[in-house]
This record gives sequence, C-alpha cells and structure tokens, in this order.
Amino acid sequence: MSVLSANSRRDLEIRRYPLLVYVLVPLAALVLQAWLPRVLRGYAWFDLPLVVTVYFALGRRSPIQGTLMGAAMGLFEDALTHHAIGVNGITKTVVGFLAASVGIRIDVENHTIRLVLNFLLSLLSSAIYVFIYRILLGLNPEWSWLTELFKAVGNSLIAVALFPVLDRLQIRD
Repeated sequence: MSVLSANSRRDLEIRRYPLLVYVLVPLAALVLQAWLPRVLRGYAWFDLPLVVTVYFALGRRSPIQGTLMGAAMGLFEDALTHHAIGVNGITKTVVGFLAASVGIRIDVENHTIRLVLNFLLSLLSSAIYVFIYRILLGLNPEWSWLTELFKAVGNSLIAVALFPVLDRLQIRD
C-alpha cells in the first residue's frame, strides 16, 4: 500500500468543471444575492456567493484559487449591494483560502463535513465582517449573534441542497 503525499492526493481529487459552470454559477449567485433581498425580505439571511465560494474552494483544493475566487465574489457582491467596497471581498477571500486549505487536508466528499464546514465558515465570515465594520471602519452596523447563527444555518441548508446539484456538473475522467 503506497502512501500518498498531500500534493499527489490533491492532484488526484481535484474537481474539474466546464468553463461555463465557473462563469454562470458565480454569476447566478451574485445576481440572486443582489436581487432576492429586494423581493423577499427573509432572503437576507442567506449568502449565496459565500456558499459558491466554499463549494469551489473545497472542490479545487487550491488555496490560491480559493483566495482569488473569494476575492472576486466578494468584490462583485460589494459592487452590486450597498456595502462598503472591499468588506465582503476581505471576508470571502479569507473564507476561500481556509476552505481550500481544509479541502487539502480532509475528505470533503462527506456531506456532514461539508455541512459543518459551511456552517463554521459562515460564522467566521460574519465575525470578520463585524470586525471590519466595528474596528477598522469605526461604524456600528445592526448585528446580533442570533441573526448570524440563523444565517449560518440557512447557508448550510442551501449548501446541502446546492452541493449535490453542482457535483453532477463536474467533468468525470
């Protein structure tokens, strides 16, 4: 039985998708995130760009690609919403990097692990968001841990439904 190093394990299990999936899924997440809160008030409890960032970062298992994906998703989300430019970019950059780094080290094919990771990374994203607004910008946004906990649960439930659908779109060797 041969022992696989971290690099060979990562190379064996990297998910690949058609270019259209890399373009349309993040674009759809950004458009829905900007549009749905205006139509549905309760939709503000979900963060689709975060869920998509976590999914692709876990699947690609490359911290550099996860970081770039998170930065792009966050900056585009800031551009489409009322947030200060860069706040979501910073939070999703950190989350993309951490998701990809964890994806290298553990088996992320398990749905329970994906659920827990999405929940924890959603809470981390909220904490970074509040840190940036309160400490770095000196603003005091409306914020409560209970709301962020519900948002993390909502993101995890969306991930449970969305991840298997996106898994079917991957290119099989």
